[in-house]
Amino acid sequence: MRKSSPKQAMQQDARGISDATLRQFMGYHLKRAFNTIQGDLTRVLKPFELRMLTYTALVLIVDNPGLSQSQLADAMDIERPNLVVIVDELEQNELIMRERVPTDRRTYALNATLAGRQVYERAVAAVQAHEERLLADVDPQTRKLLITALNSIRNEA
Repeated sequence: MRKSSPKQAMQQDARGISDATLRQFMGYHLKRAFNTIQGDLTRVLKPFELRMLTYTALVLIVDNPGLSQSQLADAMDIERPNLVVIVDELEQNELIMRERVPTDRRTYALNATLAGRQVYERAVAAVQAHEERLLADVDPQTRKLLITALNSIRNEA
């Protein structure tokens, strides 16, 4: 049986499993952090009957009135067929409406309803509080640096 080094022993979780090798990779830390953020965000959005994707779509639609479904799919970096389910869900919950664009009958403009704008206001405030709570120990300069680093990674791909 192989003995673990003191460093590996220090990096064992509650089940006694060492992840020392994985901790050298940025992606591993990003995924673990994302899992924490996603779990809490799921809980925060539940009272609004939103999921991460429907929240993202609603925010983009409110912030960009008249956005087409194609533009929304591009902004969310998802395939158009996958977007249809999200848009249908928001429309069924009466948070948005689809309106034909008069100059292009194949295109729909997406706009928030009054109810959608009200949910948006409350949900954005809840998400801001969620981030402040999770990042309370991270100073503003480090937050800005992290966002810059993450954008740099995203722009390299």
